[in-house]
Amino acid sequence: MLTVFAYVFVCVSSGVMCEAELSFTLEPSDIIAVQEQPLMLHCQVEGIPPITMQWRHNGLLLTQEQHHTTFINGSLLIRHFQKTKSDGSSDEGDYECMAQNSFGLVVSRKARIQAATMADFHVQPESVHAEESGVARFQCQIHGLPEPVISWEKDGRPVDTKDERYTLLPTGVLQITGVCEEDSGKFCCMAHNSAGVKYSAEAHLTVSGSQSSVYKEPMILVGPENLTLTVHQTAILECVATGYPRPIVSWSRLDGRPIGVEGIQVLGTGNLMISDVGVQHSGVYVCAANKPGTRVRRTAQGRLVVQAPAEFVQAPQSIARPVGTTAIFTCQAQGEPEPQLTWLKNGQILEPGGHVRLRNNNSTLTINSISQDDEAIYQCIAENSAGSTQASARLTVLWANGLPGVPTHVQAEALSPTTIQVSWMEPDQNTQGIVGYVLHIRKTTDPVEMEYEEAVGKMTLQQIIRDLEPSTSYTFYVKAYTSHGASKASDAVTESTHGEVPGPPSLYTKVVNNSVVQATWEPSSKMGQHQGFRLYYRRAHTPLFTGPITFPRNITQYNITQLDPALVYEIKLLAYNQHGDGNATIRFVSLREAVEKSVLDTPCDCVKDQQSKTSTTGIIIGIHIGVTCIIFCVLFLTFSYRGRLIMCKTVQATPQVGHSTGLESSSSSQGLSGLNGSARRDLEVNGSTAGKKMVDSNELERLFTQPNRQDTSIVSSDTESAASTKDF
Repeated sequence: MLTVFAYVFVCVSSGVMCEAELSFTLEPSDIIAVQEQPLMLHCQVEGIPPITMQWRHNGLLLTQEQHHTTFINGSLLIRHFQKTKSDGSSDEGDYECMAQNSFGLVVSRKARIQAATMADFHVQPESVHAEESGVARFQCQIHGLPEPVISWEKDGRPVDTKDERYTLLPTGVLQITGVCEEDSGKFCCMAHNSAGVKYSAEAHLTVSGSQSSVYKEPMILVGPENLTLTVHQTAILECVATGYPRPIVSWSRLDGRPIGVEGIQVLGTGNLMISDVGVQHSGVYVCAANKPGTRVRRTAQGRLVVQAPAEFVQAPQSIARPVGTTAIFTCQAQGEPEPQLTWLKNGQILEPGGHVRLRNNNSTLTINSISQDDEAIYQCIAENSAGSTQASARLTVLWANGLPGVPTHVQAEALSPTTIQVSWMEPDQNTQGIVGYVLHIRKTTDPVEMEYEEAVGKMTLQQIIRDLEPSTSYTFYVKAYTSHGASKASDAVTESTHGEVPGPPSLYTKVVNNSVVQATWEPSSKMGQHQGFRLYYRRAHTPLFTGPITFPRNITQYNITQLDPALVYEIKLLAYNQHGDGNATIRFVSLREAVEKSVLDTPCDCVKDQQSKTSTTGIIIGIHIGVTCIIFCVLFLTFSYRGRLIMCKTVQATPQVGHSTGLESSSSSQGLSGLNGSARRDLEVNGSTAGKKMVDSNELERLFTQPNRQDTSIVSSDTESAASTKDF
């Protein structure tokens, strides 16, 4: 049973409760700054004063100078933001706000500051020749921060966006459907953001006569591109299709999931816009252009990847622990891609080692045998390509004078394959305040953070540790606890559990004959591994066993021979290994039943022996008479004699003798077990009269010329006999 000793501490200042932890109420955010303009980064914290605030730029501490100022409330002012300074440095980069008081130091999330820029157009619009009623498309692309807003002009005037034939996509694409002569002219695009305005080169649209009556296969001029976005952005998936008649554009997901309707909008004749994208929108999207009324279609596809900044599922919590105990902080974050976790101690990266351990992909921080030096503010930083976040927690180390001394004379003794008894003696000093002991347990080969604890009362100086693994080494140490804290750890001792014998095997028996029993077994999957088996057997209720008969581990069958058929035998089987013999499995076997069964089967064997003497003669007679029957049946079909049924009934009675005898001879090793019930009864009846009812050809002719009679029972019997002859 695991008992947890809980300790509660209260921070008292001027007679009132207070929170010692520093925490951010406002952290700096990512900003796109304008060249030569002032920039303000905000940061606010709460905690026990006095609190000092500082900033780091790309990991380096910023000092107070004329170029930037840190205000009392924590905000940072950059008076004239410069992408490139005279000394080659830049105001761009990652900024962090640091706050410190007497209890520790915390660092804010990283805020990325970038300068507003506008590059040249890397995709210029190109002149287009379009047929009347067809499709025209212009495109321009330009990089900039923030993302430039693109608009279009025709012949020096803004494009009329009220015309439904004109579709302006935020990606810098202009689509014109149902082109007419009035659309001819010069087109250019204009890009603008906080860094300025730029115009593209001009492109001409020329419209020729219509050929719309000529059938054209559907074709996708432009399909969706692969996109990588961050949550809450807008995705534009373009699809421009041509053909006559005009194809119908539809969208689907390659994985078969529905696209949905919330935030989904179709722009123009087939462009898909997803507003406020989330991680669930990630996937491959398929644009299909279908010829109306047919299954003729063309497809194009593009992948949408939506990233999500890191956010905490479980943030670390502040704790207070006595000296010498263990402190554990847990931090779990989610995001797309999966965030990486980093730990800080008072603003500095925490390197694991010694008594500090990180596990579970850095989500768990364990500090063993804590001391006063471990008291600090610990932060978990979760970061991925979409953003970062942080959470902090404080470790308070409880210290009190007069803590108990170290428990002494710790010993461990293995009692069984699953139990070890650990004993100790009380400390040499400060024992009056002891409230109990905690026994720390782990497999010797496991890391320290894998240990677990069992608590015992102060009057108990020994404990039996149960549910251990056989043949396994364990390490133990003990701490004494008072209401003020724990002692240092005792010396560690190591002990291994006993080895475990195998479990009882599964045993099956089979009577082969009246003097042989076959024993078959399977090893147990529980307990220890077996090295072999030992078999014993004896007459029931007699004192001594025959055996052991020893088998290696790969043998699982044995025939026990020369047994008395009138007795009951007891068979015992056990598995063994280097630790000894396991429990045995016992079975009782009666050979008397096999003897009685053999006696009951004797009449059938006698008939078989008698018939085997004339098996050859019976087969020959059966063949001749069967052929005779077939000849008479053919004559009956020719001359329609009605006496066939009586003849076949009489004729078939004799071939049965030869037929049954032939079966017995050919399957003498199986006896009657290979025949069905009906055939077996025929053998018993006909076998007793074999050789008594012999029919020659004159008798057959006499019967053939007798008047015919109909008899339902004869027909049934004749049919059965014919089937038997066919089987033969």
